Amino acid sequence: MSGHSRWATIRRKKGAADARRGQLFSKLVRAIIVAAREGGPDPGANLALQNAIEKAREASMPKETIERAIARGAGAGADGEAYEHVVYEGYGPGGVAVLVEALTDNRNRTASDVRHVFTKNDGNLGTSGAVAWQFERKGVILVDAERFDEDELMLAAADGGADDVALDGHTFHVTAAPEDLAAVRAALAAAGISDESAELTMVPRTTVKIEDEAAARKLLRLMDALEDNDDVQGVYANFDIPEEVLEAAAS
Repeated sequence: MSGHSRWATIRRKKGAADARRGQLFSKLVRAIIVAAREGGPDPGANLALQNAIEKAREASMPKETIERAIARGAGAGADGEAYEHVVYEGYGPGGVAVLVEALTDNRNRTASDVRHVFTKNDGNLGTSGAVAWQFERKGVILVDAERFDEDELMLAAADGGADDVALDGHTFHVTAAPEDLAAVRAALAAAGISDESAELTMVPRTTVKIEDEAAARKLLRLMDALEDNDDVQGVYANFDIPEEVLEAAAS
C-alpha cells in the first residue's frame, strides 16, 4: 500500500474531515450534482453517482441534502452546468508524482490556486500526461483487520470479484476494478464483514520511498494544502512513507 493510503486513513481517524464539515459537504454536494448530470439520477446505473452518494453518507450528510443534490444535477440547471472536471498533474518534494482531480466553475482560478499550492510547498505543476500514467482507477474497500479474519475476508472478496486483499497496519485494503466495487462490497456484507469505507480512487502503479521525516512533513503539507482547496475533489500521490516516519510527520 502507498504511504498516501496510510495518510488518508490517519486523517480519517483523526476526524480531519469533520473539522471542516462545511467545506466537505460543499465538495460532496458538487460531486453528486455533476455525477447526476453526466450519468443520470439512478445510482444503480451510475457508478460515479453511487460513489458520490456513499461518500456523502459516510460523512453523515442528511438524506434530504443528498436527494436535493441529485435533483439539481438531474434537472441540468445552472448548478450542474457550471462545473467541469479538471485534472492537474505535478511533482512534490522528492520527485513524488501527484494527481489532483477538481470540479470547477472557473478553470483559470483553480489552475492558479493549484499552481500556487505546488510552488509554495516545494513542488511544481506539470503538463497534462506528466504523471497520470503512474496511476490507475480502482475501487478500494477498507476493513478493520482487528475485527475480521483474513481468510474469511479473502474468500468473500474473491466471491465478489476482488483483485487483491492486502494488510496495511491494522487495515485490510480490498482492491477491485471500478465496475466491481459494488459487487465486492455486497459480497463482504453477505459474509457479515462490514467495511470502514469504500470508494473509487487512483492507485499508484509504483511508489517512491520517503524515509526522511523533514521531507515527509513537506509532502504532507502539500497534500493538506491541495485537499483544502474548495474545488479539489481528490488528491493522489505515489509516496511510500514508513509508518513510524508517517506518524511522526503527521503529528
